[in-house]
Amino acid sequence: MKLKDVVDSYMQQVPQVKEHCQRCLKTERWHGNVVLMVIDAAFTSIGLNYFQSVVPKVDRFSQEFVGPGRIRKLEDLAAADNDDLESIWRNKRSWHMAKSVASHLAGIKREKGLDDRQAFIYWAKHADLDNWEEDPIGQIKGVGINSFQYLRMMGGVDTVMPDKIVQRVIAEILAKANMEMTSTDIEFVRLMDKMAQDTGYRAIELCWMTWMVQSEAGMSRMEKYAALLPKI
Repeated sequence: MKLKDVVDSYMQQVPQVKEHCQRCLKTERWHGNVVLMVIDAAFTSIGLNYFQSVVPKVDRFSQEFVGPGRIRKLEDLAAADNDDLESIWRNKRSWHMAKSVASHLAGIKREKGLDDRQAFIYWAKHADLDNWEEDPIGQIKGVGINSFQYLRMMGGVDTVMPDKIVQRVIAEILAKANMEMTSTDIEFVRLMDKMAQDTGYRAIELCWMTWMVQSEAGMSRMEKYAALLPKI
């Protein structure tokens, strides 16, 4: 089969992905709240089920800290008390990552005279995938290439996370199209950029598709969490 025909067959299963990715590229996930996007990435980094574990905890954080005005901006998160934070999520590494990312972005805010969203977008646009480990955020403990790429995606960059689910589904697609898989994470990101060009989709759409076609309780995640997606 031709690559586009194979990819089309997968994308047709998750038509809502395009709208969700458009919101991600506009840095409008979590109602455009960068603090919540940073916390989302920090919680996601430890590999728990995204919809069942991460989303409810980020939502709880929003209700208990953001809603009442206790933590409204990046500086607030960077300076937050660890004991208070751990009442929501008992993982010290996640909070170290979240606070460190917030601190770096807050520095960009001050230096450039930007707001939270503008600083996040500025970092994402200027972050270099090829040298991600040398980036100040890439050097933070807990930030691997997947978290780095996930943050860039939420900062408006059309790219992908080379995580195991994404790679497994893309390998399956490539096999059906009689094409070869890559060996390194960065090569994989470049491959998906090329796949996007060749098939008429955005790279970020291909990435989210691989997550949303997964089955939970006998239905795709896209079906199971259809009501939740517009909120995040």
